[in-house]
Amino acid sequence: MFERPLLRFVPHGTRINFMRGRFLGLVTSAVLSVASLVLFFHPGLTLGLDFRGGIVVEARTQGPADFAKIRAALATQHVEAAGLQSFGAPDDVLIRMDTPPANAPDREARTQAMVDSVRHAIATLPGAQVLRADAVGASVSAELFRNGMLALGISLLMILGYIWFRFEWEFAVSAVVTLVLDLTKTIGFLVLTHFEFDLVMVAAILTILGYSTNDKVVVYDRVRENLRKYRTMPLAELIDLSINETLSRTLGTSSTVFLAALPLALFGGASLSGFAWVMLFGIVVGTSSSIFIAAPLLLLLGERRLRRDARPAR
Repeated sequence: MFERPLLRFVPHGTRINFMRGRFLGLVTSAVLSVASLVLFFHPGLTLGLDFRGGIVVEARTQGPADFAKIRAALATQHVEAAGLQSFGAPDDVLIRMDTPPANAPDREARTQAMVDSVRHAIATLPGAQVLRADAVGASVSAELFRNGMLALGISLLMILGYIWFRFEWEFAVSAVVTLVLDLTKTIGFLVLTHFEFDLVMVAAILTILGYSTNDKVVVYDRVRENLRKYRTMPLAELIDLSINETLSRTLGTSSTVFLAALPLALFGGASLSGFAWVMLFGIVVGTSSSIFIAAPLLLLLGERRLRRDARPAR
């Protein structure tokens, strides 16, 4: 019944010369990634409870939270250096505190006493209640941080192996280098926005890597098909052709995921909004890098060998 899709993001037969700006794209990406690395070391990521260690108490007040009254109630229980944050509904509050030092005597007892003090303080507020209280020690948070970084490293190695097995080494190296550039830009985004870097953010980054890899595989599949189909076409023109042929599909998929994550970013509250905003950023970066970074890198690495080794389709 329907011979053509109802919506196309680009007209059929579009011929945009993306490779003409390949050097500008690579230089811009390199500059942004270097700037992100500088931000990573100074001022650095805002570590969340999972990686920093500490105490977080979630409370709900009767009506919109009055931070002045909450601070006064905490002061009566001698709770100091408490960070207050509103999230989700106006009556939801997060109370954050640092745990006692790892070498402090009776550390666990002191931590539990701090949590009890917060509970007593919240109980003095009419209609207020504590919903949850979590504490993560320094040794546990350090282990979680190592495991999170290990998960990111292993995922990159697995992606390298998968693309190398499915395509050629030029495709694999181009994809992984592009993913590393995407990763550094995401870290820079986290530093600038002050979103807390915790296990949820590690999950967001892993999701971005997976999504970005899928985007690049779609373009690479078309490049490989066209290498066999157009035996004499220069590689730059062939890559441009491949990108244009998959552009509508790429933009359509990206827009769908973007629109699905947008409500979470706007209305998801503290527990989900940071994850969703990082996802939105990653979708934009991953889609653009498939065109302006991964494709130019493939051209630089494979301009001679891919043309020489092209074989007719069997």
